[in-house]
Amino acid sequence: MVTPTHFRHMPVAALIAVGLMVAMPAGAIPRGASAAAPIGETEGDAMSAYDFTLPAIDGGTIDLGAWAGRPILVVNTASLCGFTPQYEGLVSLWQRYRDQGLMVVGVPSGDFGGQEYDDAARTRDFCTVTYGVDFPLASKQVVRGDAAHPLFRWLVASLGEDAQPRWNFHKYLIDGEGRAVASWPSRVEPTAPEVVAAIEATLR
Repeated sequence: MVTPTHFRHMPVAALIAVGLMVAMPAGAIPRGASAAAPIGETEGDAMSAYDFTLPAIDGGTIDLGAWAGRPILVVNTASLCGFTPQYEGLVSLWQRYRDQGLMVVGVPSGDFGGQEYDDAARTRDFCTVTYGVDFPLASKQVVRGDAAHPLFRWLVASLGEDAQPRWNFHKYLIDGEGRAVASWPSRVEPTAPEVVAAIEATLR
């Protein structure tokens, strides 16, 4: 309990702080301060990939936590890239392994060569009509550097700088514990033996 006697011995700065606390409504945040970020908003707070969300291409949210216990293949995609035909391989993996638990998530990005449409509907229609994509797609995101979506910053922090995406269709595998366990650069096809073997290992 703080009594008037205590105040006589408190520094001026402490007295000001106490005054602010008394005057401030419950739950208010002082100017210049910030509330704690929700789980998944910053990569430093995340315990696993399941702590993250992405805005969905059709609106709403892709919540990776909804798939806790399942492996997830995350790929930064683009509609106008030389690697865009890799959508065929991603659809093939999705169709082959989804009943065993695999999730595939495409994250369109214009970071590399500006090779993604600015219009979400155009991206969605291109993917579904041209390649039959029916796995979840995020809205267009930054995936590289300090401005990258927190999920991608977490992936690079987990796997090392060599896992930084250097072009479209970089692939990340998350295991059933929500850990980032492998990544492959653009030139590695989604159905390459090393990718398939890693996916199958997470399904056991």
